[in-house]
Amino acid sequence: MKVLLVGGGGREHAIAESVARSNNNPELFAAMSKKNPGIARLCKEFLLIKETDPEVVDFAIKNKIELAIIGPETPLAAGISDRLWVAGIPVVGPRRMAAQIEFDKAWARDFMRRNAISGCPGFKVFRKGEDGTDEFIDELGDVVIKPAGLTGGKGVRVMGDHFGIEGAKSYAKEVLKNDDLVVEERLIGEEFTVQAFVDGKNLAFAPCVQDHKRAYDGDKGPNTGGMGSYTDSKDILPFMRESDYADAKKIMASTVQAIKKETGVLYQGILYGQFMATAKGISVIEFNSRFGDPEAMNVLPILETDFLDVCSAIVNGALDKIRVRFKKQATVCKYAVPVGYPDDPSKDSIVEIGAMKEAILFYSSVYEKDNKIYTTGSRAFGVLGIANTIKEAEIKAQSGILALKGALYSRRDIGTEELIRKRIQHMKELRAH
Repeated sequence: MKVLLVGGGGREHAIAESVARSNNNPELFAAMSKKNPGIARLCKEFLLIKETDPEVVDFAIKNKIELAIIGPETPLAAGISDRLWVAGIPVVGPRRMAAQIEFDKAWARDFMRRNAISGCPGFKVFRKGEDGTDEFIDELGDVVIKPAGLTGGKGVRVMGDHFGIEGAKSYAKEVLKNDDLVVEERLIGEEFTVQAFVDGKNLAFAPCVQDHKRAYDGDKGPNTGGMGSYTDSKDILPFMRESDYADAKKIMASTVQAIKKETGVLYQGILYGQFMATAKGISVIEFNSRFGDPEAMNVLPILETDFLDVCSAIVNGALDKIRVRFKKQATVCKYAVPVGYPDDPSKDSIVEIGAMKEAILFYSSVYEKDNKIYTTGSRAFGVLGIANTIKEAEIKAQSGILALKGALYSRRDIGTEELIRKRIQHMKELRAH
């Protein structure tokens, strides 16, 4: 099977490894904006191109691609999925109309309200240049400010974490100069993510993941694209109830149905639901129209079902015909990032990669020159540990992190017993009140 992968980050390296493990004799081709050494080594051929460029489709046609997989959100927002389908190439990655669920946060919240999808917090949408944010922020009292467009996980700001009420008002006005805006109530609880394969009607769910957006240990510092994540050896995380997972699955299923009803387009690809477990149940923070990065690195390596069989079922509307299974193992993924990331990252510094032992290495934003690996200023490597317990998986991941030598930083606390105990205690206290 000739497969095209669009994208060149750590998430896409995890996808490429899953394609390479398939029994469907895959020939992998990639279109990526920069050469990811991990992906390049698995490819028959790759094209260095902006991932939103329509020439990606010409490359697919030329190489007689039978299946395309789109990793990041920007090509979905640019309609690359639609263009590939028009060219007769099936795509794992929703068409543009369906991908609005991620790239237009204002549309997504209004869509949830129109379709009575549960878990929607109090919110109001403001259009570019519009007034009235001060009054609504005062009314809610404790808010999150969300630019409507794509911000790479770094545009959303939260009262209490990033600023007080006056800072929230100033940031809202700043965003409205260039973009639409969503002001919504701040949710108190613990975040978790559920990712699902979707064929338009049926959903096959992966285990829950918890990502860590803050740059530094103890959930301090600025927001990032994600510093690391973990799963448990069962579907839910230690601080969750089974009902949290069941409710999240129901919300995602009703979202897929409502997208078809409202847009006339089948949602085919990956749906990522980010949720907050609160004292009152779960709420939806946001939806993404692709795998998370790093969350893809947690779930794809423990997928027991042949990945390309799952992809074929997605594009053929046949997910109900196969059983999608994951190994009952825990995972911990830690990102190694350039020192100073995200505000003032060091760039173009050499990294030496030692023996990973039992850890798995995913290349992210790095480049190769004269057989040496250099950082770019964005997240450099994802390092994954897989074991029977979170504790053992964390030890493996940390051992892999220590094998990377260079001007790099990573969070030490992700997946540690101390941090997970803190999460459990937090939810206990919330539910008790």
